[in-house]
Amino acid sequence: MYQINFSDPINVHFVGIGGISMSGLAEILVDRGFTVTGSDNTPSDITDHLSSLGIKIAFPQKAENISDDTQLVVYTAAIHPDNPEYRRAEEMGLPMLKRAELLGQIMEFYDRSICVAGTHGKTTTTSMIAQILLRGQDDPTISVGGVLDAIHSNIHVGDSDLFLAEACEYTNSFHHFYPKYNVILNVEEDHMDFFHDLDEIVESFHTFAKNTKEGGCLVIGGEIEGRERITADLNCRVITYGYDDRFDYYPTDITYDEKGAATFIPHAFGKACPPVTLHVPGRHNIGNALAAIAIARDMGLPFEEITAGLSDFGGARRRFEYKGTYNGATVIDDYAHHPTEISASLAAAENYPHTRLLVVFQPHTYTRTKAFLDDFAKALSVADLVILAKIYPAREEDIYGVSSADVAERIQKRGTECLYLETFEEIEKFLQKNLVNGDLLITMGAGNVVNVGEDLLK
Repeated sequence: MYQINFSDPINVHFVGIGGISMSGLAEILVDRGFTVTGSDNTPSDITDHLSSLGIKIAFPQKAENISDDTQLVVYTAAIHPDNPEYRRAEEMGLPMLKRAELLGQIMEFYDRSICVAGTHGKTTTTSMIAQILLRGQDDPTISVGGVLDAIHSNIHVGDSDLFLAEACEYTNSFHHFYPKYNVILNVEEDHMDFFHDLDEIVESFHTFAKNTKEGGCLVIGGEIEGRERITADLNCRVITYGYDDRFDYYPTDITYDEKGAATFIPHAFGKACPPVTLHVPGRHNIGNALAAIAIARDMGLPFEEITAGLSDFGGARRRFEYKGTYNGATVIDDYAHHPTEISASLAAAENYPHTRLLVVFQPHTYTRTKAFLDDFAKALSVADLVILAKIYPAREEDIYGVSSADVAERIQKRGTECLYLETFEEIEKFLQKNLVNGDLLITMGAGNVVNVGEDLLK
């Protein structure tokens, strides 16, 4: 495999440079003196930003975007061998790296590297740790899967030996990472178009955990099914967290403010620490904060920086993000696309002021929808009214014999009012007529359902 070298900058071409992770890697390389080019299907705010840094970006993807000067091609899991740029790079005999392979190599140039993994909560917890690190004396490099207001981006290129990144299990991409500090938040069934079952997922996380550098630290959710398998035969410290005193870190004296954000006292190895006040809602964010506290304390960061950083954190974009009001109704957008994430977000909504809860949900991928039909129905049924949009296909084709109507039917059988409206235009017209003062509207999903709320507010 080709090995990148910060001391020997070359010409690198990114196929699909507009992706949120790809764009961050491109920005890191530009900062290190590399010449970067890229391509994507359509322009976006991300590609506009990269262009402002001097990166030449071509639209759409085509073979001639790979020039004679290109020395390395980087591509994502969404790029297949029939892609014209992929084919051209192979014909030219150019070295090629997957996005995850490049990220793993970049990580090796930082002595204090941190990865955050898990089925849910990666972006939020990575953002919490980022806020803590930004409170310190060192300037970290940060790559997060969403836009963090503190850095006005998904990427911040620092000048210290600190590197913080999310680590995704899909296609086992996180097996390319060898950080000093690892976090595993939770392990559940997901990405069933790649994994066969939960047993295989647990084994994948075990491999990831074993990649933690010797002398480093793994912080792991104590209630994870299969935790003992994941933490077996590791050469690093293992720290657990959870909601009771069976674990190394746990909370007590939990209270919630009028918007569902918690204040609590964290306990570390049986000793009470100073109270922590969060400004993001939901019980699940107490767990995310405990993971951030545990990793920061193991790194030796002072507790005043930890509490200040967590207090600074107001949420990442598309994570229970307040968008505005329409006809007196509050509009929130949330990235939840797995039944567990939906349940956590709607539990947080219970503590948010409202008289009626409406959810516009856009299922993400056919395989995930088919695998969790009943689980989606159960999670969404706590709302007063659910509106389902068409499935967002992402990387998949419509060959699985499932649609949002199947979810709607199951929700209706549970006694919750539910509509299936195929187009965003239909959904927006319905909301314009039916949203009233005191309603809480959540647009939810990992696709482009955010457009519904934003169009309303326009």
